Parts: sequence; structure tokens; C-alpha cells
Amino acid sequence: MLTLLSRAFLAPVARAVYRPTVIGRDNVPRTGRVLLASNHLSFIDSVVLTLVAPRNVSFLAKSDYFTGEGAKGWLSRSFFSAIGAVPVDRGAGQAAQDALDAGLAILERDEAFAIYPEGTRSRDGRIYKGRTGAAWLAMSSNSLIVPVALIGTEKLQPVGSTIPRLHRVSVEFGRPIDASEYGQANSARARRKLTDVLMEDIQRMSGQEPAGVYNEVPAASAIEKVKRALGRNRPS
Repeated sequence: MLTLLSRAFLAPVARAVYRPTVIGRDNVPRTGRVLLASNHLSFIDSVVLTLVAPRNVSFLAKSDYFTGEGAKGWLSRSFFSAIGAVPVDRGAGQAAQDALDAGLAILERDEAFAIYPEGTRSRDGRIYKGRTGAAWLAMSSNSLIVPVALIGTEKLQPVGSTIPRLHRVSVEFGRPIDASEYGQANSARARRKLTDVLMEDIQRMSGQEPAGVYNEVPAASAIEKVKRALGRNRPS
């Protein structure tokens, strides 16, 4: 019911207020397993992506958004559930493993799942080297990968702000990539090759300057470690 609310009410309202430019919606298959892999510039990226996509999309969000009490807690729970958020516990180790498994389970239900191969938000606007978790998920679930470029979301909700500003954004969905053409999930070389092709597509659409290195944030919080773990190989 809440997911239907997001499509019937939240999405039209957001489009009317922010008037996003959306390119390539037809590149997203309407059925089947689809992994949307995007650049990451702002906290609001997942909200923007799910509200403009042509089908329901799930993404991982920290469990704190689902555990609050009172009216504020109910509102947070309702909103994040409505836009397809799936709660994940803070922490590394088993929590990171659970996050990967949650994404895989969503794809294996023939649904759409969104991920950020860079692992965490870019603070300087450059696009960072992709970690291979997206490739592992696509190969393990036999899913198509649709590269996504978000432009302007860092101005819509800058790092540190809590309320979105009025700013136009652009979302481009690229041509789907068939992960099966690159090999098996247990091959590090195959995962790396697929990841590099994916990141090249995202960079070309977004126009960001390539950083050429992984995005490592000093004194990262536990939830950021979980997010970055999504870009790594599944722990053995």
C-alpha cells in the first residue's frame, strides 16, 4: 500500500515541484531482475532515483529510519517504506554481509534494486573508482545492470543539510548491460571488467571528472562502512 502511495502521490508531486529532467526511461525493463547502478552525490539520491524510475525500486537505508517513536517515527517509517527503502543494521562484518544478502534477495524476486558502486557519496563532485559489489550482485542473480547518472542532486540537498532545496536535477538511465556476457561472479577479473565498463558508462553520462581512486572517507561512520561494503566482493 505504501509503495503504491509513492507512485500515485509522492512521484507526481515531486515531479511537479522539482521538474526533473529524465532521460532514457525506456532503458529500464519494466519486468524482471534489474540492478540500477548510479553515481552518488547526495543523501537524496535514492529518493530521486526511486521517484523517477518507471518501476518500483528498492534500496537499502539505515534501520534508524524505521525505529523511531511517536508521530515523527511513524512519518519516517511511512515515507521510507513508501519509496522502497529496506532497513539494514549499522555496522560492518555480519551487518555488511546481511546488506549484500538483502540486495541479492530482492533481485531474486525479479524486482529492481538500486546500488552505488562508488560505495559512498562524492564530497568533491568527482566520480570515484567503482567497487565490484554491483557486478557480483548482477552476476550472482543473473540481472541486467542499468547505469544511471544523477546530475544536480548535490545542490538539491548538499552534504550536511536536512531539507531539500528547490533545484532542478537530471536523471539519465543508460542502456542495460548483460552481466552474463562478462563471466562468472566468482571471477575477480570478470567482476573488475564489468565494473569498469559500468563506471565508464556512468561517467560518460554524468560528465564528472574521474578521480581514478576509491572513495575513502576518513573516520567513516558504521553505516558508511556498510554502504562501502556493498561495493566489495561478498565475504567468504
